[in-house]
Amino acid sequence: MTQIFAHRGSSGTRPENTMIAFYEAEKNMADGIELDVQLSKDGKIVIIHDQKVDRTTDGKGFVKDFTLDELQKLDAGYRFQSGKYPAKIPTLEQFLSWFKRTEMICNIELKTTSVTNHELEEKVIGLIQKYDLDDRIIISSFNHYAIVYSYRLAPHIETAPLFMEGLYMPWVYAESIKAKAIHPHYKVAPKELIQISEKEGIKVRPFTVNKEKDLKMYMEIGASAVISDYPALARKVKDQL
Repeated sequence: MTQIFAHRGSSGTRPENTMIAFYEAEKNMADGIELDVQLSKDGKIVIIHDQKVDRTTDGKGFVKDFTLDELQKLDAGYRFQSGKYPAKIPTLEQFLSWFKRTEMICNIELKTTSVTNHELEEKVIGLIQKYDLDDRIIISSFNHYAIVYSYRLAPHIETAPLFMEGLYMPWVYAESIKAKAIHPHYKVAPKELIQISEKEGIKVRPFTVNKEKDLKMYMEIGASAVISDYPALARKVKDQL
């Protein structure tokens, strides 16, 4: 059965990457949550997608130039539905302490561009192990150096490369970097690619699948999961099938 992952939480209905979006995902019976992490100026792991705070908060500037205290003074719900849902930028630790009590799985996307600085990977894996969540976490990134490094640090934690372009035989590529899954953008995840990958033992979780017809198609062909901004819609489609 295809699992439903809430993309940045239930980000179609609540401010993305906030605890209220994650609570909403659980309420909508998502099987998993996808979120994004990066480091603050003082080296704390915070949950936010962009390199800058401008798009989602009432602040301006790069995440890496703010301390955790400064980031948590911002309103992470400021630009969503005219600020209807005020929220703070959460830390990964805050999220994991809540998440541990749920039944869900979590896809942590590493927002890093470095091929030599692995501070983020080391800190994220340290926290996953602190909360004893190794078997409920998937680490993904567009930076494939970061996921290979993560695999070497903790080979038992599942990894998955993210990609936006068509890759030749991605299941072979995934195996070559010891990843157990691939997370392609839905536009580069045709039916055949998913069927072959799954048959070859590589799970496919396309993102960001928000249309009913696409959700239905991926569920019918047996993708391991869909990553959607609208977990409630995905659940409705799944229940109908």
